[in-house]
Amino acid sequence: MYYVYIIKNQIKKKIYIGYTDDLKRRIKEHKNKDPELIYYEAYKLEKDARNRERKLKQRGQAIRHLKERLKSSLEE
Repeated sequence: MYYVYIIKNQIKKKIYIGYTDDLKRRIKEHKNKDPELIYYEAYKLEKDARNRERKLKQRGQAIRHLKERLKSSLEE
């Protein structure tokens, strides 16, 4: 499985979007960012996860809709 994920830096309150094939390992690698996992999506194929990550990073409307869905989680 491949994962597209959103983490929030608990200190700076900024979000980071990425993709990986090992979500637990990747969160640990973000340790210096004081990460909080906010959201993830699972995909069977790497290509699908990579495309979704790219859309979230490049297209304002896609991330805007997702942020609206996650509004409460992002505000905590």
